[in-house]
Amino acid sequence: MEGLVQITLRHALRGLAAFAVTAALACNAAPAVTIPNPEVDQPLAKSKGTETMVLAGGCFWGIQAVFEHVKGVSHVTAGYSGGSAGTAEYETVSTGTTGHAESVQIVYDPSQISYGQLLKVYFSVAHDPTQLNRQGPDAGTQYRSAIFYASSDQKGIAEAYIDQLNKAKVYPAPIVTQVVALKAFYPAEGYHQDYAVHHPNDPYIRINDLPKVEHLREKLPELYVGK
Repeated sequence: MEGLVQITLRHALRGLAAFAVTAALACNAAPAVTIPNPEVDQPLAKSKGTETMVLAGGCFWGIQAVFEHVKGVSHVTAGYSGGSAGTAEYETVSTGTTGHAESVQIVYDPSQISYGQLLKVYFSVAHDPTQLNRQGPDAGTQYRSAIFYASSDQKGIAEAYIDQLNKAKVYPAPIVTQVVALKAFYPAEGYHQDYAVHHPNDPYIRINDLPKVEHLREKLPELYVGK
């Protein structure tokens, strides 16, 4: 419990500092950029099924909150990817020396939403893919932007979409999102799961994460599902 209190306080202070310094910082955490659909994508499946994807883009609280409101998504788990099992623990990952990134594992129905459409959410409202090793008030390699692909199809769609967006100059700077093979995903501690749902009044959540969910509703209403 002591560790949880320290973690909550740490993020609350980050949120208050972000608010005090500049409102624009929160915008960086939720860019809400209008982007085109991916030119390369998988067609919707003809029957219901289950597929997974793993993404990283800053604090996993916000990424989880966004994708829990996306059509076709049945479950989102906060966790760690990029490092070893022995270092997949919050305080250790927070040192920025483990190779892990705070990530989310998304379970979705490919008959309702495609991998490319999920990437559209990721690039447009879930995080800023032009920030290197940081998102908003959080800095370190554990907050990097990364797509952990589990198949050659996922890799090809992700790389093609990044190339498409860069060529279209959607952002004022190049995308720095890594596209790397998924080795393993390790679920985070229980108190990190659905953190935004359980702590909606946390200053960090209100400033950095709830705006992302609102941007999803405003920018991509066809993909938004209320809870």
